[in-house]
Amino acid sequence: MAPDPTATEPAATEPVMPRATPTGPEAPEATIGTDAAFATEAPPTAVQHTVRNISELRHFFRTNNVPIFFIGATPFNLLGLDRWVRNFSYISYYDSWDGAHPRVFTPVNKPYVEFESGEDINNWLLLNAEVRARMNLNVRPGVRPKVAMVFFNEETERICRELGYDLILPAAELRHRLDSKMVTTKLGNDFGVPSVPNVLSKGSTYAALRADADAASLGKNLVVQTPYGDSGKTTFFISNEAEWDNHCEDIIGDDIKVMRRIKNLPVAVEAVLTRSGTLVGPFLTELAGYSELTPYPGGWCGNEMHPEVLSATQRTRAMELVKAMGDGLSSEGYRGFFEVDVLVDLDTDEVYLGELNPRISGASAITNVTAGAYADVPLFLFHLLEYMDVEFELDIDEITERWEALSGADVWSQMIIKENSDVVQQLTQTPATGQYYLDSSGAMVFNRAALDWHMLQNESEAFFLRIHGPGDYRWHGSDLGVLVTKGRLQVEEGGVSKLNIRAKHFIDCLRAGFDGVPLDEDGLAIFTPGPGVKSQW
Repeated sequence: MAPDPTATEPAATEPVMPRATPTGPEAPEATIGTDAAFATEAPPTAVQHTVRNISELRHFFRTNNVPIFFIGATPFNLLGLDRWVRNFSYISYYDSWDGAHPRVFTPVNKPYVEFESGEDINNWLLLNAEVRARMNLNVRPGVRPKVAMVFFNEETERICRELGYDLILPAAELRHRLDSKMVTTKLGNDFGVPSVPNVLSKGSTYAALRADADAASLGKNLVVQTPYGDSGKTTFFISNEAEWDNHCEDIIGDDIKVMRRIKNLPVAVEAVLTRSGTLVGPFLTELAGYSELTPYPGGWCGNEMHPEVLSATQRTRAMELVKAMGDGLSSEGYRGFFEVDVLVDLDTDEVYLGELNPRISGASAITNVTAGAYADVPLFLFHLLEYMDVEFELDIDEITERWEALSGADVWSQMIIKENSDVVQQLTQTPATGQYYLDSSGAMVFNRAALDWHMLQNESEAFFLRIHGPGDYRWHGSDLGVLVTKGRLQVEEGGVSKLNIRAKHFIDCLRAGFDGVPLDEDGLAIFTPGPGVKSQW
C-alpha cells in the first residue's frame, strides 16, 4: 500500500525509504502515449501507403503488427516507447519490476556468468531458450521479428541471421569503426565539423606526449583519450609527469587523441539519419565526473534538459554541426540513430565536436519525453521507420524546426548511480523500482509501482529504476540504478556546474536503501547471524 502523503515522516537528515510490496503495474491511462498498447493491429493484408506526415506515422506504429524487441541488461534507454509502438517489448537481463511490467521479459534461469561486456549480455540473452521461446511466440509465418539494442557485434549479427531476426541497426563493422575517437575526429575534419584543438598520436612516453602537444600549441593542461571507452573510463586529464605515471598503463601502445583542455560545457544531442535527411533532437547538458555518482573522473553520469542549455547562437551552430555530421555519415553508409557530444568553449563561445556514439545512447530516455515527442512522436520512431518495410517522405527540416521551437517547454533530468566505493558485496536489500516523492518533512518516500517516468508531474517526484536487486552483487563501478525526475539536478557556481542540494539528497536517500554482506575468499557471501538466530552456514 502506498504511504499516506500527509503522514509525518522522519526528518530529512535521516533518509528513510519504506519498502512497499509491488502490487503489479499501474492501471493504463487513456492518453496518446498508451493508445498503442491496446490498439487493433493492421490486417496482415493491408496495403502500406507512403508515410508523408506525423499523423500517418503515428497510425503506422499504432497498428504495427511486426514484433519489435529492445534487448539489453535493462530496458532503460527506450523504456516507455511501447506507449507509441504496438508490439514493442523489452528483453532484459535484470528484472527491475520483479515480473510486474507487462512488456518486460526476463528469463528465470540465469546461472552465474561473468560477462565482459554489454555485447556478451545481449548475445547470451539471444541464445537463451526462454528468450527464444518468448520472441517466437505467436509470430506469423513469414514475419521476421525486429531487434534493437545498444551494444552488439558480429556474433550478434550471426545469431540473428540464424534465428530469423532482423537486427535493425547499422552493420557492427561500420559501427565499430565509427566508434573510434580517432576516426570520429578525422571524419569530422572531412565533414567540416571541427574538434577541440588536438593532435592524434601514439601513446609512448610523457616526453613524446609533451613534444606532440607543444608542436600543436595545446598548452600545459591536456585531455588524453584512447580510441574506445565507456562513460569516461578512457579519458585522462594530464598536466604533469606524475599524472602521466598514474594513467600510462592505460595509454601506452594505444593510438591517442591529445586535446587542449578547455573550460567547456558538455552537451549531448541525439539525431536520426533517414533517407529524408537528418532529424536533430533536443540538446541536453551532461552530468559528468561527480564523485557522488561515479568513481570515474570525467565519466558520464546523467543528463539535464532545460531551456537554457544553449544560447540561440550556440544552438544554431550546434544544429549545423550535427546535421553536417549526419550528412557525412550518410556517405559512409550509415543510417539510423546516433548521438553526438558537443563541447561549447565557455571562454571563446566556439562549438566543437566532442564524440560520436553511433548507437542508441543513455540520453535516449530523456529525448523520448520531450514536448516534441508528445506533440509528434519520440525521436527513435524515425529510426524504426528507416528499418521497417514502409516507404516514407517526410519534411525533416520542418519537424526539426518545430521541435526546436518546443525545446523550452520541458525540464527533465536523469542520473546514473554507480557504486563509488571499493566494496564487494552480495546485496540483501535495495530500493524498489517505482515512483517516489519528497514528503512534507523532506524524506524520500516510495509512492507506488510505476512502469516508467512518463507520469511524473513535478520536482517533488522521481522515478527510480533499480538495476541490481537482492541477491545480485555490487562492486566498484557497478550500476546500482537510474533516477529520472522533472526539474534540474545541477546548479552553476562561478561558471562551474555542481550537483544541487536536491540531487545530493536523492543520492543519499537511494544509497541508504542498499545493504549487503561481504564475500569470503571463495567469493561466497558471509552472513553474520543476529541475536537468537542460528547460523545455517
